[in-house]
Amino acid sequence: MEAEKLANPAPLGLAGFGMTTILLNIHNAGFFPLGSMILAMGLCYGGVAQIIAGILEFKKGNTFGLTAFVSYGFFWWTLVFILVFKNIPAVPEGFMGWYLFCWGVFTFFMWFGTWGKNRVLQYVFLSLTVLFWLLAIKDWSGNPAVGIIAGWEGITCGAAALYLAMAEVINESHGKTVLPIGQL
Repeated sequence: MEAEKLANPAPLGLAGFGMTTILLNIHNAGFFPLGSMILAMGLCYGGVAQIIAGILEFKKGNTFGLTAFVSYGFFWWTLVFILVFKNIPAVPEGFMGWYLFCWGVFTFFMWFGTWGKNRVLQYVFLSLTVLFWLLAIKDWSGNPAVGIIAGWEGITCGAAALYLAMAEVINESHGKTVLPIGQL
């Protein structure tokens, strides 16, 4: 019996994460206010696309991909709900920092799961850890300059994820490495 050939769901999840992360961090860097476009991307592409990718990673037997994509898909959903309903009841000053810090801890542990995988994926998880912790520090300190630094750092994190998504699609389409990812 021939093994079933499954498509790679990772580019879908990485693109959903990358594009949504870039848009949110363009806001964090101070270029645009938070608006419905970012919230819609968070729910639909950052959220739903990553959850679908994670479920498909389950089918492939990839525990790391399942855990990462489903978790970050629901991160986007919780973030959007927090932002939309933040005044029902009001979130205490600085408490959002703990939410972001916890996601940083989760991401830090997930980063260990990238060891032995490609360098771009390792960078995505390490830079995402830094991003979450910078955003937590911004919320705890109230220092907007930390948020701007986090925004720029988040743009690079999202861009790396989007690059990895496109590299996986293009490299598979051509049957060779066109866009290098630091394969180990």
